Amino acid sequence: MSVFSVEIFLVVFALALLCLEALVPTIHRRTLSALSIGGVALAFVLFLFASKATADLPAFVQPYHQLDSLAVFYKGFALIITLLVLWLTVESSTYLTRFVPGGNYSELFSLPLIVCAGMMWMASAKDLVTVFVSLELVTISFYVLVAFARKNGLALEAGVKYLILGALSTGVLVYGIAWVYGATGSMSFEGISAALASGSISKKAVLLGAAFLLAGLGFKVAAAPFQMWVPDVYQGAPIPVTTFLSVGSKAAGFIVLTRAVAAFTAPGSIIATEVQHLLIIGGSLTILLGSLPAIFQTSVKRLLGYSSISHAGYLLLALGAGSARFDLNSGGVVAFYLATYLPMTVLGFLVLALLRANGSGEDLRDFRGLAKRSPLLALLMTLALASLAGLPLTAGFMGKLFVFLGLMDQAAWGALLCAVIGAAAGFYYYFRAILAMYSSDAQSSANALNVSMGAKAGAIVLAVVIVVVGVYPKPLQKLLTPAPVAVASH
Repeated sequence: MSVFSVEIFLVVFALALLCLEALVPTIHRRTLSALSIGGVALAFVLFLFASKATADLPAFVQPYHQLDSLAVFYKGFALIITLLVLWLTVESSTYLTRFVPGGNYSELFSLPLIVCAGMMWMASAKDLVTVFVSLELVTISFYVLVAFARKNGLALEAGVKYLILGALSTGVLVYGIAWVYGATGSMSFEGISAALASGSISKKAVLLGAAFLLAGLGFKVAAAPFQMWVPDVYQGAPIPVTTFLSVGSKAAGFIVLTRAVAAFTAPGSIIATEVQHLLIIGGSLTILLGSLPAIFQTSVKRLLGYSSISHAGYLLLALGAGSARFDLNSGGVVAFYLATYLPMTVLGFLVLALLRANGSGEDLRDFRGLAKRSPLLALLMTLALASLAGLPLTAGFMGKLFVFLGLMDQAAWGALLCAVIGAAAGFYYYFRAILAMYSSDAQSSANALNVSMGAKAGAIVLAVVIVVVGVYPKPLQKLLTPAPVAVASH
């Protein structure tokens, strides 16, 4: 069995779930959730045992797909985050039913599977056409997911904003693809890098195309100055969807950015320096526009939205630095950062979902007294926020450390200063939320939280991952280390 078979299984299974829900409207959502989670879990097991060799892919797929170490990592990443989002949807069921007509949110168990398949195809894309088709499969599904809570005015507002700005970014992306193709005569990343190294093409034309292409992808990953949609969309979307956007969509966008930047900055490229400068400047601006406004937020969901922007900036700086550290190239550093970002973000949104399920809101004042209402949840949320801030001995610290070292290697002192400012601001607004949890509040502390054993167990597992990766990151580094190139002996 090839990896492509697993991806086709996901799409067929998602369509089957949609048909089942439509043809049997009386089916209980617990049955659908169990089927959905079981299907993704089965897909993950099949993926682990599937052949990772490009030669085992179907013949019609081989010219458009690659299965290097990054592709395999991001495919597994997509399956894991989809599984976690489905679990988070189950834990959020108490309050989700209040915001959908008839309390029916069955599509939230099938559409994420289609998104997952799109993200997996993006991870293997070798050309811009495959990237575009896969990206639109993901984006169009998110249009539905963001506005799914139709009884919530904020969700409808978020859906409209995401749709309009998403359509605009798609136009910008297609315009960039057209310019790159016109300048290089190729749609494949390999052909583009070869054309850029030939020196026989118009530098101005390809640089314009690269700028538009990176701008279109910049919207998908919430990079400045295309980040304006994030706070409103994150606040309005259901918490499981916000989690999927924050982690899954960002990872999908960055694997494409990694491929595109690798092609634009390959040895001999005539635009390598300009692209690197664009990434460094964009990353620095993104960190500042994400971190500084977060200081003034009182909504934890909006705070995490601005935090997501800031983390996108660190990822852009990792790509722009282009240096290798600890046997990781720039693409490996980005993948490592995203792997550390996953558990702490999911844990943070899980605690937020559990608070909503118990009747609390999303503001900082709703966090007051949490340490008395549920000491375990307060402790786990503290760990998640501390890791997001980059506290030593947590996973978040290791991710930021790799970025800082890469900037030092390239002597990008201005970008390093912006990264330090963003980290300092992060310590302020993350620890303000932690302080709120341990502040006394007589009214809220009187109401204990009702949390299932499954939610507690899952949260503890995420917390353990955060600590283990922060203390001993070597296994993750080894997983992302590119395989050595064999040298033929004579």
